[in-house]
Amino acid sequence: MNTEEAGATEDAAPTGAEGAGVAEGLLLPRSRAANERLHALVPGGAHTYAKGDDQYPEDLAPVISHGRGAHVWDVDGNRYVEYGSGLRSVSLGHAHPRVTEAVRRELGRGSNFVRPSIVELHAAERFLATVPTAEMVKFAKNGSDATTAAVRLARAATGRPRVALCADHPFFSTDDWFIGTTPMSAGVPGATTGLTVTFPYGDLAATEELLTRYRGEVACLILEPATHTEPPPGYLTGLRALADRHGCVLVFDEMITGLRWSEAGAQGLYGVVPDLSTFGKALGNGFAVSALAGRRDLMERGGLRHSGDRVFLLSTTHGAETHALAAAMAVLTTYVEEGVTARLHALGERLAAGVRDAAAATGVGDHLLVRGRASNLVFATLDEHGRPSQEYRTLFLRRLLAGGVLAPSFVVSSALDDADIEHTVDVVAQACAVYRKALDAADPTPWLAGRPVRPVFRRRA
Repeated sequence: MNTEEAGATEDAAPTGAEGAGVAEGLLLPRSRAANERLHALVPGGAHTYAKGDDQYPEDLAPVISHGRGAHVWDVDGNRYVEYGSGLRSVSLGHAHPRVTEAVRRELGRGSNFVRPSIVELHAAERFLATVPTAEMVKFAKNGSDATTAAVRLARAATGRPRVALCADHPFFSTDDWFIGTTPMSAGVPGATTGLTVTFPYGDLAATEELLTRYRGEVACLILEPATHTEPPPGYLTGLRALADRHGCVLVFDEMITGLRWSEAGAQGLYGVVPDLSTFGKALGNGFAVSALAGRRDLMERGGLRHSGDRVFLLSTTHGAETHALAAAMAVLTTYVEEGVTARLHALGERLAAGVRDAAAATGVGDHLLVRGRASNLVFATLDEHGRPSQEYRTLFLRRLLAGGVLAPSFVVSSALDDADIEHTVDVVAQACAVYRKALDAADPTPWLAGRPVRPVFRRRA
């Protein structure tokens, strides 16, 4: 369904404040029909589980027609202020002119060749200049391939079988070494899962106990260097020392922290250098590009200039498509030249303050919580007993959508402006007033209008 079929033209699309998006009974007939067709053709109705309609209130899962800047339009013609754009990948806003122009230039020159393009050299140089803690880089199309390549490389370098991953971080890869540890482990052999062990974030003593218990068996420690909480003082430095002492490879998954924490990622901000790190999401501003980067002596094991056993590191037909690498170079340049990371933090700080004030003013400040670094905000919805609640999340999301705010998280893009933040805070205040009524009734059910949203990782559909 295209924009014309949906009747969703940019000029005619209602805003969250003025159009259909603010109605109490927001109706999405075209989106519902498209969702049904998607489920008939695509398992789960989406190509990413986190984009599934089970993550949204019943009959309120908009199907997107197009986006520009910080706004998206659904196929029903409703406009939304969007957060968490592209699961954190579109940090500059949709159709960013600098990025799209770089992509257009390469599209006319061919996208894939039988030998490396000169663009691959330029992209590697630009990346390593931006992330100087790494010595070599290899590009791919998605984060899972990059993290799995890091794991394989660590196993090859150490000769050890086990992977130790941080249990407090939600996702690392679609591959068996990680998915086997989740409730969606169907199809993963137990022998594979048994080679993955976990450690808690921020607890050096527990991690050392794990490494001691599996002495000489752990190939790598893999974690996000930071997420919804800042690393405790000395934690990353201590983890670096533990990895060195126990002879394992330290891997930072910087899919989210890359660019959002600093242009050089969390490693650049906190000054702790991992052996390997993986980047993605913001790197392409929505275009498919990821990166594995790290120490030369490790990375070279996947190359041709060493005398040891070869490691099948990353070898993908589309891993170095010229237009995606051009997008990455444009993103890196924009971040450095325009101070994008600082802008993301400033926008996030303003949004977080506004949401917290709105929640406090309506008496739900202890139940609607905004967490995380300002550039990567999430929210938690707690019930009348202070427990995480999918029902209250559903209530809150319904009210946001009705107000023209599409926000599975409060992760900002640099395309947001003051009016977007103000509008979002106003809608949150209205949502909090309903939240308060549900808390007073000790039952959000009358405000759900259907089944609650559900966690991505669950055993049964």
